[in-house]
Parts: sequence; structure tokens; C-alpha cells
Amino acid sequence: MQSLFSRRTALALALTALAAPWAAAQRAPSAAAPWPTKPLKIIVGFPPGSSPDLTARTFSEPLAKALGQPVIVENKVGAGGNIGADAVAKARDDHTIGLMINGNMTIAKLINPAVPYDPLKDFAPLTLVGTSPLVLTAPVSQPGAAATANAREFLAMARSAGDQWSYGTPGVGTVGHIGTELLKSRSGINPVHVPYAGYPQVATAMLGGQLQMALLPPALAQAQVKAGKLRAIGVTSAGRSALAPDVPSLAEAGIQNFELEIWNAFAAPATMPKALQVRLATVLADIARTPEVRAKLFQQGWQVAGTSPEGLANRIKADTAALGQIIAQRGIKAE
Repeated sequence: MQSLFSRRTALALALTALAAPWAAAQRAPSAAAPWPTKPLKIIVGFPPGSSPDLTARTFSEPLAKALGQPVIVENKVGAGGNIGADAVAKARDDHTIGLMINGNMTIAKLINPAVPYDPLKDFAPLTLVGTSPLVLTAPVSQPGAAATANAREFLAMARSAGDQWSYGTPGVGTVGHIGTELLKSRSGINPVHVPYAGYPQVATAMLGGQLQMALLPPALAQAQVKAGKLRAIGVTSAGRSALAPDVPSLAEAGIQNFELEIWNAFAAPATMPKALQVRLATVLADIARTPEVRAKLFQQGWQVAGTSPEGLANRIKADTAALGQIIAQRGIKAE
């Protein structure tokens, strides 16, 4: 009887051991397994027509062609993109990725501890799509600022104005907000922060005389500059940018240790199998570097990067550290 029990136990253990690899294979598809098996979804945390939405849709057709499945762009709007980012972090179907802005992938948790995802743990970086500096802009004519002032003279007037000047941003904790606070710490200016719903509303407020300065994306800034309504003071990149080639960098105005860019990137849930992450990262980076997509992204206001996952991961870490420092210094918190 004991012998029969032992044989049955041994057989059961052997069957369990044989079944384990098969079960694991079902849970984690290999690179050779058919994939994708259904349409791929790109989640965007901003409304249709927004910059992240336009970028995602620029990729949707070539990505569908490369993968052999339709690609659907789904807008999950709210909380500065954090609702969409949280949906990406929690996706478990291995067919969902996100087109994210840098704020969602770096400082979201530093600004608001209640954000339900961890940017450094819950995402698998795929590729940094594009980067762009911001442009320090001001109304063409405003009290206390000469229309002919260069960047050095403008910043000197801003220092003299102290808190009598105001600057606008798309909201507390945005790159425009933190970047201006960084500029304040580097230049000695002290304008008061006024948050708005978005960059277009910031530009409108400047045109109406409610604001004296703001950091705007190049495409928006250049359109207003060409229309003669705003003037460009300087770009926030280390040197001049191809997106605004006629505008000097703030470094040329003597602002030291100041460099700021906005960027967008593709990320997958951290739970997506590594083989799928690698495949998606390669395909997306290749698409970003094609002449057609590169030209479209440039028109949208992006200098194409198309990095490896490691390149994006390094950028996330560097920006989190740099912007986190000014967040701590200034005590910036979500309202």
C-alpha cells in the first residue's frame, strides 16, 4: 500500500513538473509567438487635436502597417494627462501602450502623492519621440518693458518689476510652471504665477495684457511672433533650436545652468512581456526616424529623437532629478 502511494505521489509530482513550463509559456508569450492578435491601442491623456494626440495619430498608420493589425488612438482626458497615464500603467492585455508627455513620466508623483501610479516603476520606456525647448515670450508692448529690449535687458526689467509682473502656465506642476520657477531661481526675477487651462489660453491672456511673460511651445510662440502680437525673448535649450532658429538661447543672455525641454514618448505597462517591449520599441523608433514622420513631427513642433528604451529611461531619471530639486526648493504641490 505504501509502495502504491509512493508511486502515485511520484507520478503526480512528475506531471506537475512537466506542466509548469507549459503554464508559464501560456502566461508569457515568447518573441516567436503570434503577436499582436488584435488591434493595438494607444492611450493619450489629452483631447483630440492636442499635441500628444496629433503625435499618436502620426504613428498610428505606419505602426498598423508594421504590426499587421489596426491601431486605435483612445483619448482618456483629465488631470493633466494622469488619467490616461494611469490607464496605461494598469493595462494587462499586452496590446495597450501610451503616448505620454514628460510631466506624466517624471514629476507627477512628486507634485501630487495621490497620483495612483508610479512613473518610475509602472511603465516600461519604449522610445523618446521628440523634444522641444520652450520660448520665453512677452507682449509686443507692455508697461515697463521696452519693445527693443534684448533678453538681458528684458530680464533686468523683470527683476526691477519684482512681483508686479505675472507669468502664465497650463497649470500647477506643468513643465512651464516648474521651468519658470527654475528660471526665477537662476535669474533673480520674481513674477507671480497664474495658471490657465492650456497654452492657447496663456497666449490669449498675454495678448490681453493680463500677463507680462510666459514660456510657450515654439509653434505657438512663432505663430504669434510672426503675426506681430508677441515677441520672443529666448529659448530654454542649451543653444539655439531649429524650431526657432532666430531666437537666442537664454544661456546667451547669461542664464547659467538652465536648460529646459518638453518631450513626448511611448511607454508600455511594466507588466508587458520583455520580448514585446523590445519589438515595439524597435518598430516605434524606426518609424520616428523615417523622413515622412520626421517631417510631420517637425511641423508639430518636435525635434525627433527616436531613442532606445535605455535612452528614454536615462532621460526620465535625469529630468526627475533636475525638476524634483526645484519642486522641493519651491515647495510646489498640486492644488
